[in-house]
Amino acid sequence: MDSSSSSLESCPSFSPSSPEYSDSTPRGSAAAASPSSSAISRALHLVKSENPESKVEAAREIRRLAKTSQRCRRLLAHAVPHLVSMLRVRDSADCHEAALLALLNLAVKDERNKSSIVEAGALEPITNFLQSSDPNLQEHATAALLTLSASTSNKPIITNSGAIPLLVQILRNGSPQAKMDSVMALSNLSTHSNNASTILKTHPIPPILALLKSSKTSSRTAEKCCALIESLMEFDDGRAALTSEEGGILAVVEVVETGSLSSREHAVGALLSLCQSDRCRYREPILREGVIPGLLELTVQGTPKSRVKAQTLLRLLRESPYPRSELQPDTLENIVCNIISQIDGDEQSGKAKKMLAEMVQVSMEQSLRHLQRRALVCTPGDLAD
Repeated sequence: MDSSSSSLESCPSFSPSSPEYSDSTPRGSAAAASPSSSAISRALHLVKSENPESKVEAAREIRRLAKTSQRCRRLLAHAVPHLVSMLRVRDSADCHEAALLALLNLAVKDERNKSSIVEAGALEPITNFLQSSDPNLQEHATAALLTLSASTSNKPIITNSGAIPLLVQILRNGSPQAKMDSVMALSNLSTHSNNASTILKTHPIPPILALLKSSKTSSRTAEKCCALIESLMEFDDGRAALTSEEGGILAVVEVVETGSLSSREHAVGALLSLCQSDRCRYREPILREGVIPGLLELTVQGTPKSRVKAQTLLRLLRESPYPRSELQPDTLENIVCNIISQIDGDEQSGKAKKMLAEMVQVSMEQSLRHLQRRALVCTPGDLAD
């Protein structure tokens, strides 16, 4: 899932209150669009100053200059060590906040700056800020870890810094913004080998589900919650934790029904991992939450990966997981009919039958369009054959 990490580099969450976008300078202004070399030189000069107020002023200017300009991020890379040193100044909230936000903007979409920030020793003070009593500082530190964790080379270093338990603690008790950034950072980190098992040791499933239930199923937060859940379903403890939480499977099923394409892919993947690990144990709990309509829709309208996952899960959910005889072809339609016959409740059965009819109709229309396209490109020589 490293590909998902790269899409997070320019956020924490794309909200107007996020650090990159909270600067008062209009995004379309001439200063933001084409910063002068003199402004860059002045900022680099001031950040080296021994005067604390000058350093804070420089950090704020670096933040502004780097907010929208990749060129400025490159030219201001020399400021990284000085900004990291500002994170270590004792009892200076202004200094910490200004430096954190400047580093955050320098790291956005710049792999070299991400690496140099970590190499300069920023992780120790940043992880300390995760435990700050200042909620703003907690938010900025979480956002910084989210951006830094998008870099593959940084993931093991962040894990070794002890950040994972602190991010899970933020996920439990942080501000709404910090919780969203935390689950995205954890999702990034989970893609590195052995990190998923490290995350699981912190008992993250309850706070992940709480955040998922409070988020829109189509949101990026829901997508990252489901991606993280899917990673954790590789382990017995993760599966047990999800199914022991009231409404845990239902929360995932609801994303299968109404989430974004990416969210639904992760959600159906999580359910498939459950069923593949122990079909006898998890088949009934999954069916009970009314998953069939969502799976049917995915077989037609999902991403290529989610289509395969949905069809595989449907086969596992039927009464017998094994193929029928040659006299009864193992089509998706008869698999679903087999499942529908076992569903309790008229409403759920009715929904599934309606979805099945629609699925068959769409399949027929797609086949007809395919035949029409072939007819358009068919040549007399083809007909002679």
